[in-house]
Amino acid sequence: VQLQASGGGLVQAGDSLRLACAASSERTYSRYAVGWFRQAPGKEREFLATISWNGESTYYSHPEKARFTISRDNAKNTVYLQMNSLKSEDTAIYYCAANYHGYYSDSAAYNIWGQGTLVTVSS
Repeated sequence: VQLQASGGGLVQAGDSLRLACAASSERTYSRYAVGWFRQAPGKEREFLATISWNGESTYYSHPEKARFTISRDNAKNTVYLQMNSLKSEDTAIYYCAANYHGYYSDSAAYNIWGQGTLVTVSS
């Protein structure tokens, strides 16, 4: 499975964006849990949200729970991250990652990573 993150761009504070994480392999992607992470300049990568393989379970980092929503459409082999009320501190490269064993917040649990998509929020 290879992942392709997209949907990033330059937006203003208060805007919304929906990121997408598409998989190259149709046969197995629906069996993977997928997580979203981000890394801002000079900061460590941080966990945002994760979703189980069937979409029935989700888990969010506490600060982002109110503004971000993770979802998936296995028929389209895509996982989404809806981000609302964006702030300048949301500026970062956003990564999606997959693993076969469960939906975890620890990035070390994920063995398949996309290339990242840049989100820039101007204030």
